[in-house]
Amino acid sequence: MYPFRQAAEAGDMATIEGLLADNVVFTSPVAFKPYEGKAITAAILRGVMRVFQDFRYVREIVSADGRDHALMFQTTVNGRQLHGCDFLHIDENGLIDDLTVMVRPLSAANALAEAMGAQFDRIEREALAARTRE
Repeated sequence: MYPFRQAAEAGDMATIEGLLADNVVFTSPVAFKPYEGKAITAAILRGVMRVFQDFRYVREIVSADGRDHALMFQTTVNGRQLHGCDFLHIDENGLIDDLTVMVRPLSAANALAEAMGAQFDRIEREALAARTRE
């Protein structure tokens, strides 16, 4: 089991942040343009933890070389059951350099977009504060 899965299931943001490469690229299921960098990716993931309820992974698929992971999950957002998958790529240092999330159904994706949009000002403030500490 990849440590990201354990940390996400435990809500352990410190460990998750430690697993992110500085140059990580996060591709959101509800935003067109990917987000680049550890600070914004960690802030978005903190936001996700605030809106997901009853989060759990249900399957993990790993490539033969161990550098690609597909982590299928189920959760609830504002009363909508959401199914999704986290696609992780691991760099040569063992850190996540690419994280793409896909979700379904559309009604749950819309609920996620609304919930995350409502807190995006906070997410941007958290990312800016993290970048100034670096």
